[in-house]
Amino acid sequence: MPCRVVVCRDCCCGTAKVTGVDHAAQTARLRTEAPVRISACLDVCDQANVVVVQPSSAGRAAGARPVWLGLVNDPDATEDIAAWVRAGGPGVASRPDILDLHTFTPPRRRTAS
Repeated sequence: MPCRVVVCRDCCCGTAKVTGVDHAAQTARLRTEAPVRISACLDVCDQANVVVVQPSSAGRAAGARPVWLGLVNDPDATEDIAAWVRAGGPGVASRPDILDLHTFTPPRRRTAS
């Protein structure tokens, strides 16, 4: 299974609240490289526009975990993500250094007890 991409498109991400981004074009561009799933709010609105790159089967076998990228608000960042995904993504290809500027750790979600 190839790596996959999740894009947040709900209350902040993917809306006019994040100005200057062609959200449809961004999603379409990422779809040319990998399967893309549209998610409801991922609860990290302070990082809007959020993209999560999930590792492929090979990447998971190598120990990779999903990589959360925030503030993906320009076409160059989208192109950097597309190139990384095309190269194999987490656990397969090295993440371009420039994407370190976008990488963040999402807060832990509480589970019902």
